[in-house]
Amino acid sequence: MAKKLEVPIRCAVDCANIVGESPVWSAHEQALYWVDILAPAIHRWHPASNAQQVWRMPAAVGSIGLREAGGLVVALRTGFHLFDPVGETLTLLVHPEPDRPTNRLNDGKAAPDGSFWAGTMDDRPEKEPVGSLYRLGADHRVATMASGFKVSNGLAWSPDGKTLYHSDSRGGRVWRYAHDTAGGAIGPRMDFITYRPEWGRPDGAAVDAEGCYWSCGVSAGRINRFSPAGELIAWIELPVTHPTMPCFGGTDLKMLYVTSLREGFSPEQLHATPHAGAVFEIALDVAGTPVARYRG
Repeated sequence: MAKKLEVPIRCAVDCANIVGESPVWSAHEQALYWVDILAPAIHRWHPASNAQQVWRMPAAVGSIGLREAGGLVVALRTGFHLFDPVGETLTLLVHPEPDRPTNRLNDGKAAPDGSFWAGTMDDRPEKEPVGSLYRLGADHRVATMASGFKVSNGLAWSPDGKTLYHSDSRGGRVWRYAHDTAGGAIGPRMDFITYRPEWGRPDGAAVDAEGCYWSCGVSAGRINRFSPAGELIAWIELPVTHPTMPCFGGTDLKMLYVTSLREGFSPEQLHATPHAGAVFEIALDVAGTPVARYRG
């Protein structure tokens, strides 16, 4: 039976993001990066010094990944870019959907083979299944890996890199694919988790060293931990209703950082949840898998 984890939760950065997303831990810098999709902006925070920096973006920023060469790979509404935080410059690589102006790039993550994956979503209120999942290779070429999603989300890989997890936030489903760690190909889509209403909707995710899938239940104010077999084994209740994505960080990768949103909140909702849009910090007994970097 699944159990509720009673763990200390700290509001680490009370940044009031509109839609905080895509937290990524840089072990080299001992710093946390994340985005505010609609500000739009990229944030960086050093826990040891509490120093923060914000870079404004020219378009909605769905996700980011660390690069082996330094800097970030960035999924903007206008396509995949490289970003140099020192020079504050953006370089366009490729736009995967120039013919779909009502779509935008959303959740993304660097893969074990050094590629960067990100999916698109229908940015209209009605949300049609017109989004796709893309793989950006180190050679800057983009390939369509899967299609038919309303809001592509939940990307994560198993510790050995041989299983890819992916969700549709509006479809309430999480899938798994066999993943070729050498060439990046994936096998047929297989059902992994069908979300229940009390779990929320499946948003961003991360995988721990034991192979368990941690998924933010946006709208339910919780993070759900699923076994490698897809069974709910534990959850954490958060002080906000809309957590968006977790990532593991800290010196031992046992600190879970969680972004959140406040988009569309009424004054009454903001009064009830004053830290909506903040980044939270949760100390755990289990470590996360190391963060991959984009090789392009």
